[in-house]
Amino acid sequence: MSDIHAIPYKIYLEEHEMPKAWYNVRADMKNKPAPLLHPGTHQPMTAADLEPVFCKELVQQELDDVTPYIDIPQEIQDFYKMYRPSPLVRAYCLEEKLQTPAKIYYKFEGNNTSGSHKLNSAIAQAYYAKKQGLKGVTTETGAGQWGTALSMACAYLGLDCQVYMVKCSYEQKPFRREVMRTYGAQVTPSPSNTTEVGRKILAEHPGTSGSLGCAISEAVEAAANQEGYRYVLGSVLNQVLLHQSIIGLETKAALEKYNITPDLIIGCAGGGSNLGGLISPFVGEMLRGEKQYRIIAVEPASCPSLTRGKYAYDFCDTGMVTPLAKMYTLGSNFIPSASHAGGLRYHGMSSTVSQLYHDGFLEAVSVEQTKVFEAATYFAKVEGILPAPESSHAIRVAMDEAIKCRETGEEKTIVFGLTGTGYFDMVAYQRFNDGEMTDRIPTDEELAASLAQLPKVE
Repeated sequence: MSDIHAIPYKIYLEEHEMPKAWYNVRADMKNKPAPLLHPGTHQPMTAADLEPVFCKELVQQELDDVTPYIDIPQEIQDFYKMYRPSPLVRAYCLEEKLQTPAKIYYKFEGNNTSGSHKLNSAIAQAYYAKKQGLKGVTTETGAGQWGTALSMACAYLGLDCQVYMVKCSYEQKPFRREVMRTYGAQVTPSPSNTTEVGRKILAEHPGTSGSLGCAISEAVEAAANQEGYRYVLGSVLNQVLLHQSIIGLETKAALEKYNITPDLIIGCAGGGSNLGGLISPFVGEMLRGEKQYRIIAVEPASCPSLTRGKYAYDFCDTGMVTPLAKMYTLGSNFIPSASHAGGLRYHGMSSTVSQLYHDGFLEAVSVEQTKVFEAATYFAKVEGILPAPESSHAIRVAMDEAIKCRETGEEKTIVFGLTGTGYFDMVAYQRFNDGEMTDRIPTDEELAASLAQLPKVE
C-alpha cells in the first residue's frame, strides 16, 4: 500500500470536468457494424422504417456511424449532475486481501436509486421522447435496473412508462418491481396474455420463465398499438452504447488525472451497454493506433453468446418482430436457464461489441454463477459494497487476473466496471448462502438446435 497517499481511494471529477459530449466509437471503426435489416425484406433499415418504433432523434443516433462526438443536451447534463460524476475507486482493501501487486480500480455506477448505470441512457431516451411530444414509452427489463431507471426518468419528465419485466425476475425481485411502480410505471410480467406475441410464446413454451427476447417482443407490440408511444431499449442498440460512453469517458479522465494507464479493462456482457460504454474511449485509442489495451468481456456460462454463439444476422427478440442485427447470438428462441444475473440473460450481443470482438479488439470469457457469487460475497466483505450479480461477473475475472499477478509478480493495472448494487437481488444471495445455487450450462446440442433456426440472410 506504498502509494496510498499518492492516489486516493476514490477519484472524483469536478462537475465542470464531466463530459459535454458522448463518444461514438463507430466513427473510428474501419469495419463498421453491419446495418440493421428489415425483418420482411432483409434490406437495410432506413430512418423511415425505424421512426414508427423509436424516437426520431434516437433513430438519427442509431444510424450515425461517422460523427465521433455528439453533444449532450444541457437538460441531460443537468440531470446527470444529480448522481454524476461517479467515483473511480482504487480497491486498496481488495489488493491487500488478495496479496497482489496488481493495482485494481473499479468505476462504480451504483450510486443512484436505479442501482445501476442504466439511468445514463434512460434519461437521454426519455428526454428525446418528451422533446418529440410523445405521451409515453414502452420497454422491457430483465433484473429490473433498466425498468427502474426508465421509470425514474419518465417520472422526472412527466411521461407514461410501461414495462414488460421478465417473469422470473418479476417473481424473484418484487422490490425492484415496486420501485418502478412507486415511480409511476405499469409493470407486466413477460410473457403475458396482454399482447398477441406474448400469447403465442406462452402457447409454444407453457410455464416459461421468460427472457429479455420475449419481453422485447411484447414491448415493441405495445408501442406499435398505442398512439403517441414509442419503444425504448436499455441495451444492445448503438444509441444506448453512445449514451453509456459517459462511463468510459469519465473513467479515462479520472485515470489521466493521476497519469494511470490501465493494462486490463474488464466488463460484464449481456446486451453490451455497460461493457460498450466502459470500453468505448479506450477502444477508440486502439482503433486510431494510439494505444494498446487488453479488454475482457465476461458473460454467464448459462448464456454464452460471445464465447459459444455464432456471428450472424438474427432477430433481437423471441417473437421475431424487431429488425435483424448482425451479432454474436445463440438464436432468438434460445431461452436461458433462470440464472440470477437477469440483466445478462440475453441471446445476442450489441452489433458494435460483436464487430469489435470479431475484429480482435476484445476477448471474452464465460463464468459459472456459483463462482460469480463466491467473488461477489468476497468483494462485499472486503470492499463493503454488495454488488449486482451482473457486475460480479467482472469482479470474478478481475480477481482471477489479480491472483495471476500475485503468482507472476507483475504489477498490472486492472480497471473493471461495477455497474450497480445487488440490494434487490437477495433471493440470489439467499440461494448461494443456503448452498442451493447450481450451474446450468447449455449443451452443444441445445445450442445447435437453437442456432439451426437462425433466419436465412443472403
